[in-house]
Amino acid sequence: MNKSRNIYLKMKTLKEAREILFEQFPLSGVLSSEMISVPDAVGRVLAEPVTAGLSSPNYYSSAMDGIAVKATNTFGAGETKPKELVIGKDAFYINTGHVMPEDTDAVIMIEHVNVLDQSRVEIEAPAFPWQNVRKVGEDIVATELLFPQNHVITPYCVGALLSGGIFTVSVRTKPKVLVIPTGSELVDWRESALEDLKPGQVIETNSFVLGKLVESCGGTFVRHEIITDDPQKIKQAVEDAIKSDFNMVLMVGGSSAGSEDYTKDVISDLGHVLVHGVTIMPGKPVVIGKINDKPVFGIPGYPVSAIVAFEQFVGPLISLMLEQPEKERTRVQVEPIRKIASKLGVEEFLRVKLGAVGNRIVAIPLPRGAGCITTITEADGIIRVPNHVEGLKPHEPVLAELLRPLSSVNNAIVVVGSHDNTLDILADQIRAGHSSLTLSSSHVGSMGGLMAIKKGVCHLAGSHLLDTVDGSYNISYIKKYLPGIGVKLVNLVLRDQGLIIPPGNPKSIKGIEDLGREDITFINRQAGSGTRILLDYRLKQLDIDPGVISGYENEEFTHMSVAVAVLSGSVDVSLGIYAAAKALNLDFIPVVTEQYDLVIPEEHFETENIQILLEIINSRTFKKRVETLGGYSTEKTGMIIEI
Repeated sequence: MNKSRNIYLKMKTLKEAREILFEQFPLSGVLSSEMISVPDAVGRVLAEPVTAGLSSPNYYSSAMDGIAVKATNTFGAGETKPKELVIGKDAFYINTGHVMPEDTDAVIMIEHVNVLDQSRVEIEAPAFPWQNVRKVGEDIVATELLFPQNHVITPYCVGALLSGGIFTVSVRTKPKVLVIPTGSELVDWRESALEDLKPGQVIETNSFVLGKLVESCGGTFVRHEIITDDPQKIKQAVEDAIKSDFNMVLMVGGSSAGSEDYTKDVISDLGHVLVHGVTIMPGKPVVIGKINDKPVFGIPGYPVSAIVAFEQFVGPLISLMLEQPEKERTRVQVEPIRKIASKLGVEEFLRVKLGAVGNRIVAIPLPRGAGCITTITEADGIIRVPNHVEGLKPHEPVLAELLRPLSSVNNAIVVVGSHDNTLDILADQIRAGHSSLTLSSSHVGSMGGLMAIKKGVCHLAGSHLLDTVDGSYNISYIKKYLPGIGVKLVNLVLRDQGLIIPPGNPKSIKGIEDLGREDITFINRQAGSGTRILLDYRLKQLDIDPGVISGYENEEFTHMSVAVAVLSGSVDVSLGIYAAAKALNLDFIPVVTEQYDLVIPEEHFETENIQILLEIINSRTFKKRVETLGGYSTEKTGMIIEI
């Protein structure tokens, strides 16, 4: 194998690739079985049907506290003609669950018994045969089928099996998967301190994520040690796995068209490549191969691509091995809050945040990068955009697959607008005191937040829009852009906004007037953000043409993003909040103290969730945590501002 750059074979659609996969691997019946104890069998798949070896109950027992009697001895009793019974002869005291005395077939509840003395009782109504008596086999009859083969044992099943006299069961062995992380850039988190991480090195995580996904599907995994980009070592590891008892092999990384992506060649040398490239995003570079009738996958190296590839191919194949139906997520109808473009010819798995606003569930798209694992951890759902659709229209209903329970979506406070670090503290405080409630935020800038309120797709918006005429914040914009919509304006924080620069200020930047220098590179916030409006206002005051600023057209959506750009050295300066600079140990040149407010529609203001949010904002705990970030004042926090 050489290092010449790969080219994709004819790429397949997701449907075509899955058809090829399932046609090539009709894997039902390939797993052996093992006997395990019933308590240890939860989550396992029965390899054989299970029939009861014991009736339950296996004796006649009382279902009530009372007296055991022979029903025929009670006939004729009535309110006007009570019948007397002798304890130990005609009646026997009995408790729930106790064995029925010989020659009795009914139980009269103790509250229907009149006690005359220690040896005599009286009843005013007759009993009928088997009244309040649990019969032999009432629950389970010996030899009856308890569970068929391929049934998945649940905690409930344990009780039925043990009650039926079954203490061990035959279950399918777990599919065994070898996960091989490949790449010369990878380092093991257990073997490298963070301070030793060099530029270009990456902590290897995919194998652990994929391994745990294997376990969640009912399989078991072994993680191979990291293999550098050495095709012979990779080939040897795969060859050894195929000869052993592994049912499947996942090679992680090396599946795309790069010059050091060897997966396709390894599979070609040892077996057959069935699919190289699928028209999905993320996940396009996935490789599906067959070696000695065993499935071998080339899993893309980007985390989200790896997850999507697993869920569309590997997970379903494990289910097939276990003779189980493919796992399906609950789907709900949602409405995107804005237009979402998508490529024709590619099926896209779009990660979204979800929240119930009024009588609809709104969907807020997350960043689409396949390397951003947080777009999965933060997502509430996935919208699948078909390959024949060019994009999604705003507010047009589509289906989303839920990644969280619907109850979580219904208990999300949706905030759209300007980014601020205190929203993270607010989200954490909400979950700390109200575990079923979440804060779902989307950072689209202050103007974007007001437009979201206008369209009715959020519960509140974060805003810090400066009125350049009178120096006030937000009020004039609310009056202009939200006419006729009743809102409350609540201050969250006062914060320091300024220039974020590298430690020591190597370029000797003094203020915004230096942004036009030829030796300075800048990164901007997006149009419509309060920070961008502030910048443009100051540039106008200083008579600086934005066109002369190197990087003015490059945009990010959060204060932390522009601070990271400075930290990485890709730019010399950005405009953002002090808290972002402090968090990354960067220097800061103050420009202005601004007012960051929450704009809350009156229709939501009195709801229980918003009142909880306001209570937390006004708490001393929240204010103290905010102040520790630096660059914030909470003197107005929680105040309702007159509009």
